Amino acid sequence: MPTQSQRVRPRKVKRASVGIRIVRETHDTPENVSQLLLLAGGINRFGEANYRAVWGWNRLAWIGGKFEDRDERGALLRERIELRQEPKYPAVNRWHIERWVAPETYGSPRTWYLQTTEHVGARSVPALGPYPWRGDYEHCFTLETPRGEFIQLTATIAEYVARAIERSRVSARSESRARLYSRESRDDRAYADWAYDLLDDAVPAFHRQPFVTV
Repeated sequence: MPTQSQRVRPRKVKRASVGIRIVRETHDTPENVSQLLLLAGGINRFGEANYRAVWGWNRLAWIGGKFEDRDERGALLRERIELRQEPKYPAVNRWHIERWVAPETYGSPRTWYLQTTEHVGARSVPALGPYPWRGDYEHCFTLETPRGEFIQLTATIAEYVARAIERSRVSARSESRARLYSRESRDDRAYADWAYDLLDDAVPAFHRQPFVTV
């Protein structure tokens, strides 16, 4: 996890031989935010923070399959079957809070490849990339208002999140789960309470969704 002061770094990525470029706005996680989450959530078996904050454009994940590279006019240049790293979350211009998930949560390596391998023509490719031997970070929630407006990641917000983590580790699961899905009925002033509920340890890593891409 980045520990330097927050800054913006334009990243230019060439996507094809014609020189198409995608400019990604990236941000480093402020050090004070990382420290607050570390103190609140503790560390995992690998000495890494159990909770972290990441900027959407920074959070890449492996995606395997058939890709089409096109020029600026939309004409097909080539097709490739391969693994690529793409943004994990659709909300690329938002901050996301993630929780570490142990590798055994994903099943055995054999099960992982059996369930995630896609067959494209005569080739096979793991749709979700290599088995996560060190576990992985999964989505807890996105920093935005109930109306979907941007919220900046500040020390104040991080303190709310840290308090939510601490409370979730000692609160009764039934009480937290009962309030979990009340986001839509809350206004901006209740944002902190909504964040507390979303960090309930009882929430499954994938929010009840299968991790296999179909």
